[in-house]
Parts: sequence; C-alpha cells; structure tokens
Amino acid sequence: MLLAQPVYAADVAVEVHQVLIPATPEDKLIALTLDACSGGYDADLIQFLVDHRIPATLFVTRRWLQRQPGALAVLRAHADLFEIEDHGDRHVPAVIGAGRSVRGIAGNANANALRREVIGGALAITKATGTPPTWYRGATGEYDPGAITIINKTGFQVAGFSLNADDGATLPKKKIVQRIEHAQSGDIILAHMNRPEADTAEGLAVGLQQLLDRGFRFITLRDAQVQFTSETARRLPHRTPPEASPAAPTPAPRLIPESQSEPVAESLL
Repeated sequence: MLLAQPVYAADVAVEVHQVLIPATPEDKLIALTLDACSGGYDADLIQFLVDHRIPATLFVTRRWLQRQPGALAVLRAHADLFEIEDHGDRHVPAVIGAGRSVRGIAGNANANALRREVIGGALAITKATGTPPTWYRGATGEYDPGAITIINKTGFQVAGFSLNADDGATLPKKKIVQRIEHAQSGDIILAHMNRPEADTAEGLAVGLQQLLDRGFRFITLRDAQVQFTSETARRLPHRTPPEASPAAPTPAPRLIPESQSEPVAESLL
C-alpha cells in the first residue's frame, strides 16, 4: 500500500510580509514597490511618480526588460527616484520540487533552477543599468523557507511587503484607494506597473496623494531598514536572515561562481 508523503514546514510556501523600521517613532515612512512581471508598461503610473517626486523600488524580470527598452530608458533617466531590483529571469515562484506550483505558476525543479531564476534576472538588470541588484522578489511573493536560505546565500535579500494595493493589478480604482487609506508608517506597498489597462495607476494616484497630504515620506528599499513581521518570522523557524537584523551585513550578490561546489551564476544559465 502506498502511503501519502507527509508535508513538512519546509515544503509549505510562505507569503513573506515585511515592514520598515523607522529611525524614530515620529517618522512617517512608506516604501512603494512595483512589480513588472512581463507584459506592458504603465507609463501613466510612472509619470505620476515622476511629477510628484515619489521614489519607488521596481522589481522587474529579464523578460520585461527585454520587451520594454523604452520604459527602461525612462526609468534610467530618473535614477534618483527609481531603484531597479530583481524579480527573476522568467517569473518563477521560489518553491522547489517536481510538480510544485503557486497560484498555477510552476515552481523550480531543484535548487539550481532557483539559482538560475535569481541570477538570470540579476545579470539582465546589471547589463541594462550598470548597477547590480541586491533585493529579490519571487513571483507571487511566496517562498519555501529553504528557498529563502538559497536566495540569501546567493547574496540577495528577499523583498516582502505589508500592504497589497492592487492584487496583481486586478482591483478597481475604488478598492485600491480604500486599501491605501489603511496604510501606516512602516508599510511596504506592493502594486504593479506592467498592466496599463488596469486601474492601478488611477487608484495609486489618488491613494498616494492622500498619503503625501497626511505627511508620509516615501523611501526606496536601498535606503530602508527592513524586518519580517512577527507572523512571517514565526513561519520561518530557526532562521535569522539578513533582513531580520538591520545591523547584519549582507554579502554582495555573486554573479560569478565562487567554487565548483556551488556554481550559482552564469555557468547555470
């Protein structure tokens, strides 16, 4: 008789939630993060951010970069506002194992496939911008605990969020505004910049203006101290990742193999 395989904690994907650590209790800080999985370019959203001088951390895939050279030129022209970080090579969730998937998107067959996904995106960003990324956000925002360890060892911090503004660019304007109305100091907002036909730009324009009027200041992740929420930390047992301890140094991303025993970069592409 065949017995069902047990499901261990390490095999259960965790949606990673994080918050900023304000320098003082009086700080009213928020980080806006925008994902570009593939598809289009929301020029109206980016123009709003430029016009209002709102910085944002942008997570882009290699596929999106290759398809959007015009958008890349705009982002590079405003490098003081936009930090470009790694969303992967092909937008594959950070789960490992044959047959694994998240929300219908297939995961990585093994650890080397995950490394290829992370490094492939990083190399594309470095080539396009001249600046290596240091943050990684996997497709769907869900991760195996073991995948987080691999990503950290490759030299990247995992980027979570605390406020999902647009549910993958599927929400109407009214609901986006309502979600942003609940933002608090320390929130990391997640939204999308690759679906110009969606209501994301209009919803964010209203919601972000309201936050500005309430005295919030926006920063990018490169300028932030970030920690897991207590719930996420509880679901990632026996780990002290770099992002959980702001004082802990984070190793630089390894874009070339360090040893034959752990080939994590171009040799895997």
